[in-house]
Amino acid sequence: MALSVHSEQVRIPAGGFDMEAVFRLPEEHIGVILFANSGISNRLVPPNGYMASVLHDARFGTLWLDLLSPQEARDRHAHSDIGLQTERLIASCDWLAQHETAAGQPIGVLATSTAAAAALQLAAERMRGLFAIVLRGGRPDLASHGAIGKVSVPTLLIAGGLDDGAIELNRNAFTALRCKKRLEIIPGATQAFDEPGSLEVAARLARGWFLQHTHCARL
Repeated sequence: MALSVHSEQVRIPAGGFDMEAVFRLPEEHIGVILFANSGISNRLVPPNGYMASVLHDARFGTLWLDLLSPQEARDRHAHSDIGLQTERLIASCDWLAQHETAAGQPIGVLATSTAAAAALQLAAERMRGLFAIVLRGGRPDLASHGAIGKVSVPTLLIAGGLDDGAIELNRNAFTALRCKKRLEIIPGATQAFDEPGSLEVAARLARGWFLQHTHCARL
């Protein structure tokens, strides 16, 4: 039987900018996964809806948000401003910490694209409350110098087997990480993971990683 999931659209203030987000909580949730996207909004399209359903069935809440406005996402400089994205991830964690039903819950981060670098910087700067990170088709190489080596939160990197550039970048990040870590390369998948079966594999890997490390949060 599918779990009942409360859903609401929210706005999260971050330095004069309000991020649009969708917050969903299943009954008896065991944590919240913050999905960080740095592109033009895609949180409601089927791929993200599928990822959400897999996490909800595992009793994780999800906060799906766009770190950039539509205008910023079209700006090459804003899109690569990892410091800005990191600040907004911190604001999102603060929002969860103050939410009446999410306060005190361990937080995981699932990041794509350039938001992957922001997730690593978040973990390097602020580990309290975080229990695991999953980077899916991301750009961990854009994290600030030295940040990757400071991450102590368990981190899973997922890359598509057909995304040659991302494989090398993720392997380099994997080598630099000093935390509990894992690198998974999904054969036949591109960066979008829209090939048959690719997203299902990525979702299972993410769910397993989060379930395995819910006890790791430093509250």
